[in-house]
Parts: sequence; structure tokens; C-alpha cells
Amino acid sequence: MREARLMQGNEACAEGAIAAGVDFFAGYPITPSTEIAEMMAKLLPKQGGKFVQMEDEIAAMGAILGASLAGSKVMDATSGPGFSLKQELIGYAVCAEIPCVLVDVQRVGPSTGQPTAPSQGDLMQVRWGTHGDHPMIALSPWSVRETYDATIMAVNYAERFRTPVILLMDEMVGHLRENVTLPEPGEIEIYPRRKPKKTRAEGYEPFEPDTDLVPNVADFGEGYHIHVTGLIHDDTGFPVGSAQVTESSIRRLHEKIMRASDEIVHTESYFMEDAEYAVVSFGGTARTAYEAVKNMREQGLSVGLLRLLTVWPFADKVIAELAEKVKGILVAELNYGQMVHEVRRAAGGKCAVELCGKYNMKSFEPVEIEAEIEKMVGDVEKGGRA
Repeated sequence: MREARLMQGNEACAEGAIAAGVDFFAGYPITPSTEIAEMMAKLLPKQGGKFVQMEDEIAAMGAILGASLAGSKVMDATSGPGFSLKQELIGYAVCAEIPCVLVDVQRVGPSTGQPTAPSQGDLMQVRWGTHGDHPMIALSPWSVRETYDATIMAVNYAERFRTPVILLMDEMVGHLRENVTLPEPGEIEIYPRRKPKKTRAEGYEPFEPDTDLVPNVADFGEGYHIHVTGLIHDDTGFPVGSAQVTESSIRRLHEKIMRASDEIVHTESYFMEDAEYAVVSFGGTARTAYEAVKNMREQGLSVGLLRLLTVWPFADKVIAELAEKVKGILVAELNYGQMVHEVRRAAGGKCAVELCGKYNMKSFEPVEIEAEIEKMVGDVEKGGRA
């Protein structure tokens, strides 16, 4: 039998990155993500990889983009303040289609906030933090083992779609310790770095989209001439001041993700078979929501839980289907109210959608979510909310 290991969420993230083939990490220590950098500093040299502690968060983001263009699978880890500093280069990675994974272990509040307190307040910044129209993939695990799996998934998505992928953790999961049994290397599916399908003599153009709308850009040093820019560019990689190219480029960036959204969007349902009401949650808060729903079930209330592992692209289809089946949805999130707006949009007014939010440095207790479930049920049954 395989040996179970007592492992922290942040440690599982580092282990998952190594398993996925990450061989370059640049970062700057910041609570509550620091253990990821510590583990990568310990593990990467043993695997022949490189760890670099940079002078600041912006430099760390630039370093992983450069390493990715040179052929490495790359990752950086930070928290809210550092994530804010990286936004311009995240947008550069989107436009230049540079594969990279960025871990954001969230903490409370704007600015420096409360460095060691749990929060889920970066949800909207992950999607809309950098300027311009762009897609985003973000995953939010709820356990130590799922953090390991989600990190591998994030690396695979980054490589497959040549895009930044965000692992949106929270302090609860990052510092949680659980017994986990990790898979053997041969059991892990790894997506390799995409390679050119044409030679230069055959007319290779670095940003010519493949059938899945993703280009097969050669790594630096492989004998191809490649121009990389954050300006809108054509298939050659050089900037073009054309309305047609601009429109088609931005559309393709979106469509390469949206075409695969049914595969990218991962959700799990609990107690939903006969549920008349539902709780929607993600990350560490979903653990408490699960306990609250289980308790309410024992009291005879028909309530279930929909947990979102993928938070971006948003689970529009899943939420729309849920809204057709239930009388009310309670969104439990550790912030002032962010995901609730997306749930309301996707639900389209087909059922009541209410917020159970918290932002006082403390995680939820099951009784808090239970009280909000009871309140929503009472109001819906009395016809007080639509």
C-alpha cells in the first residue's frame, strides 16, 4: 500500500507543480503563500530545475515569462498585494500567449490587509484585474489532495492553451494539513509543451492558430525567428495596426478557451438529487458549506451543495440548470459579495439568489451558513424574495 503523508496545502501545491513538470520558479516571499516558495527552493534543484528569489513581485512575473518563452514550465506564487503588482505582465502573457501558472493564496482586505487571515476576496481581480478584453482560467481547490491535482491541472491548461492559469487558493486551504496519498508518476497525465508543426521552409509562422485556435509557438533557441510583443499582432508575431487583425486576435483569445469550457469547468454536487434549495460555494468555504448542508439534511430540509472547482470560466450552464430545479440559491463566500453577482446573472431570475458573506478575518462556522439557509427558505416560502 502507498504511504499516506501529512501534508500542508501549500506543500501539495509545490509537489503538484514538480509532478506536472514545472522546472522554473521565480517568486517573492509573501504570507500566506511563502511555504510554496520554500518547498520549490528545496525540491527544484533536486530535479534539475531552477529556483530564483527575485527582488519584487513584478520582477518575479517577468522572470517566469522569460523562462517560459525559453521552454520551461513555470510557476510563481503570491498573495493579494503581489497579485496586484503582477497584473500588467499577466495581461502581457495573455496577449503574447505565454504559458504560466500563478498561485494566489488569498488574504483579507485591500492593500496589505490582514496578512495571515483567510479570505476569498480576489475572485473578481483574477478575472478582471488586467486591462482589456481577455479570457482567464482559474481553479480553486478545497482540500490538500485536490490542491495537488489542481496544480497539475493548471500546468496542463497553461501549456495546452498557452495562457496564464491562476490557482486561486485561500489561507484555509494553503495552511490546512491533511493525510494524502499521492499518485505514482505514471498515473499522472501531463500535457507537453506544444511544438511547431511546420519548418521555416514550409512557411512557419509562430502565432498561426492550430485547429484548436492555439498557436504552436517554438521555444527560443530552437532555430526559429520569433517576435514576441504585448501589442496586437498577426500570425508572424509582429504588430499590425489593423482593425480586422485586432478584432480577430481578441476573438481568438476568447474562443480558444470558450470552445473547451465544458471540459475546463469542473463542479461537484452533494445531496442535490432531491434538493429544493442549494448552497453554491468554492475553495475552503465549501468545506464548511458541506458540513452545514449535511446538518440541515439531518434536520429534514431538502438542501444540497454545488461546489465550483473552476471559478473562471464561470459555470454558467451549470448554474442555469440549477436555477431551473431549486427555489433558492445561497452563495457562501468569504468576502463582501463577489461570486453572488455571477450566480445571479447565470440564474437569470429563475430562483432567489442570496449572499452569505463574511470578511472579518475568521472563516465560517457551519451554524452561520445554516442560519442563512433557514432565513432564505423562510423568506422564499413566504414569498418575500424573488
